[in-house]
Amino acid sequence: MKSVIHNISLQALILMIIVASSCRGGGTGTAEAGIQDDDSTSVPEITFNTLAHDFGVITEGEKVAYVFTFTNSGSGSLVINSATTSCGCTVPQYSRKPVLPGGKGTLEVVFNTSGYKGMQTKTITVQSNAMTPVIVLAIKADIKSEN
Repeated sequence: MKSVIHNISLQALILMIIVASSCRGGGTGTAEAGIQDDDSTSVPEITFNTLAHDFGVITEGEKVAYVFTFTNSGSGSLVINSATTSCGCTVPQYSRKPVLPGGKGTLEVVFNTSGYKGMQTKTITVQSNAMTPVIVLAIKADIKSEN
């Protein structure tokens, strides 16, 4: 009698494992069957009006800003994941909201020139979900002393 109960418990346990594994994506879902959502075929693309800006000659200590404008020239929603700079003196600001196809967005860069002299070039690396996922922007300036 004890072995019959043990066999039934073992069979129940095996059945529970099979059911549980099939519920966790172990079977063939739509993606595995080759069927894709409409959104997965839509690909965003980020296109900047310009990739570089030259502030020209400026005075040390100035805070200067430039707004880079971009367009989502792709077919899916564009999201900027991050914008990192080559220096702490340069701060990027951008919207984290998705930009629909054909829509425009901006990325503002503020450069604090305190402590810098001569020709300076700073880069901003923009990472997004676009077909070209990484774009490098640049700003430059010739910084003169206040004296």
